[in-house]
Amino acid sequence: MAERMPEPGPGPFSAESRLIHAGTARAPGEPATPPLVPASIYVSEGSPRPGRGYGRDGNPGWEALEQALGGLEEAGAVAFASGQAASMALMLALAPGRDRIVLPQDGYYGGRVLAGRLRPHGAVPVPVDLRDLAAVERELAAAPSVLWAETPTNPLLRVADLARLGALAAAAGAPMVVDNTVATGLLQRPLEAGATASLYSLTKAVSGHSDVILGAVVSRDQDLLAALRAWRSSGGGIPGPFEAWLALRGLKTLPLRIARQSDSALAIARHLAAHPRVAAVHYPGVDKSIAELARRQMPRGFGPLLSFQVSPDSASQDSASQDSADAADKVVASSELILPATSFGGVESTWERRARWPAETAPAGLIRLSVGVEPASDLITDIDQALEVL
Repeated sequence: MAERMPEPGPGPFSAESRLIHAGTARAPGEPATPPLVPASIYVSEGSPRPGRGYGRDGNPGWEALEQALGGLEEAGAVAFASGQAASMALMLALAPGRDRIVLPQDGYYGGRVLAGRLRPHGAVPVPVDLRDLAAVERELAAAPSVLWAETPTNPLLRVADLARLGALAAAAGAPMVVDNTVATGLLQRPLEAGATASLYSLTKAVSGHSDVILGAVVSRDQDLLAALRAWRSSGGGIPGPFEAWLALRGLKTLPLRIARQSDSALAIARHLAAHPRVAAVHYPGVDKSIAELARRQMPRGFGPLLSFQVSPDSASQDSASQDSADAADKVVASSELILPATSFGGVESTWERRARWPAETAPAGLIRLSVGVEPASDLITDIDQALEVL
């Protein structure tokens, strides 16, 4: 088998250039893109070769994807069948010797649900407002813990101070995990703020084409990476070869996509902030209370995700919540361009009333909008037409 590019690390080339070539063989006659290897077994005798003894333990496609992901943060990576599979392995790998997992009360609801389900097998989940640093410090000091951060949060796009959270975690001897799915490793680098690991749902902006479900953990802690690979193999949360191939192909265009999506999302958020039928907009680029922190942590842009709340024509004190939900549903249903769908980060713009999911804690009338790569002017036209139903 031809030798592949060396593991990415600091060097003369940017992360963007290195991820384009990740996993590519440079020997004459080899394909210019990493091939799809749908193998469940490998030729093997004697002492098994690491990653080539059985298909559940390794695949060249996973390794190419992991090389590209790790290159974004100058670290190692482990790919999983989904973001939830990655989260579960990470929670279980960090649980021994720790009694609690301190996590955001307004973060991704799937993470909160998973932590609750794993409580008998891991640590007790303790929700906290990550912007309240005194509360975080107090919870970390109460017992040996993991700090599970998320910024910007999904779906309210709240921004927490990663550097200060990292300092609090270090003082408490707690590993810090950062769900970096919204920002991606191009816009935000949690490991440089003291995080032990960055967590990703590759289903979202990283792969970017709404055609795979995958997840990954990125870390510089070699022992943790080894533990995650062991959990992946034992638990069977392995990525499919075709899904890994698709994600790597999508990842190569991430710099182009995320730049356009960030610019368009900012333009749309500003437009919505001035719209008479919009009660509130949640996006780091228009929230003055977090603008300075957001620019410091994400100097290249704020990502494709924003949310907003509509103002129904009339809402009594008793029926305000239902009226808001009904109004948001009408807006979502009235779009001609933006697709009514969940998830985010794809090339196509999507939106949904987020509180339609029973476990979500979002306001009843909140619409989460994932901005795609369509022209921002077209999206604004579509949004304005949809808002006319109110």
